[in-house]
Amino acid sequence: MTTQPPPQGNPFAQGQPQAPQQPQGQNPYAQAPQGFPQQPGQPGIPPQGAPFGPVPPQPARRKPSFKTIKNIVIAVVVVGVAVGGYIASRDDATTAAVGDCMHRGSSNDSDPDLEVVDCGDAKAQYKVLAKIEGSYSALTAESKCSAEAKDFQYSYTESGSGSDFLLCLKDYKK
Repeated sequence: MTTQPPPQGNPFAQGQPQAPQQPQGQNPYAQAPQGFPQQPGQPGIPPQGAPFGPVPPQPARRKPSFKTIKNIVIAVVVVGVAVGGYIASRDDATTAAVGDCMHRGSSNDSDPDLEVVDCGDAKAQYKVLAKIEGSYSALTAESKCSAEAKDFQYSYTESGSGSDFLLCLKDYKK
């Protein structure tokens, strides 16, 4: 005696249409028939992605804000001004050479603030007659300049800044 298998489907769904059954002997993983959408994870469509869920996307790179760019520009300007101020404040007497013209920027005898200027410049006051390396006192500077530059009028000594030297100067007449 042959018995029929019990009907498949929802026994509580009386009077409602049932999904078509696949005939025996066919591939259970084949595409579902048209008109019936297949749910993810059901046989027939391989699962998408990792078994633990999708990987979160990488955070987007932040573009620098106007405030950040402004602060960087201000920092660069401040550093530029500081470097420029340092270069401008350096004593030009250290870079002076024989034949250069000098301008005295200060009336203070202990810090005359000598700077090298073009001899055609109206600010030119002195001409360098000799530059002698070494450390000299006021008395020895006078005698050393007398030996090196006969017609000198002024001497300027600098020491302690890593380069000790003596300048023998005279008034510059244009």
